[in-house]
Amino acid sequence: MPANRLLRGSARQISRAPSPLIAYAAPWVTVALASCLPGWPLISMAPIMPPLGFMTLLAWRQLRPGLLPVWAGAVLGMVDDLFSGAPFGAAMALWSITMIVMDLIEARFPWRNFLTDWLVAGVFIAAYLALGWVIAGHSGGAIAPALVVPQGLVALLAYPMVGRTVGLIDRWRLMRFRVLG
Repeated sequence: MPANRLLRGSARQISRAPSPLIAYAAPWVTVALASCLPGWPLISMAPIMPPLGFMTLLAWRQLRPGLLPVWAGAVLGMVDDLFSGAPFGAAMALWSITMIVMDLIEARFPWRNFLTDWLVAGVFIAAYLALGWVIAGHSGGAIAPALVVPQGLVALLAYPMVGRTVGLIDRWRLMRFRVLG
């Protein structure tokens, strides 16, 4: 009986493979959708929602380092600039710099754990919010620093949940589908 069950399990794997379209498009689509999400639930005068697109980019980069190329920061940052209301080019520059620095960190420290990933993401999120605040201030959109601090705290606390969600999406991304032909 166990041999029969073993045969049935392997028979399910024959002619099944991950979809290349889903495998390559899932990270790009999830980061773009996450960039759109902070504007959907409510409209406010102060930043409340964390930068979900940036956090999703960090989570994908930490989960699968070679999946998104370094230049993806510029393209996905442009999408975020279109939906965030920040000065155009701010996210493009900051996300590109983030991808380059994360590539250097990955080369220097290839073995990490949950706490170091959270620490690295926390530093990047804090730097992203601080530099975004400076860029917005120079372009005429001055915001009190006391309004950005709660957004940063929410982002730091929500990052593990974003990372877990990206992990679940990654499992779906690599799910095997029947191959025809």
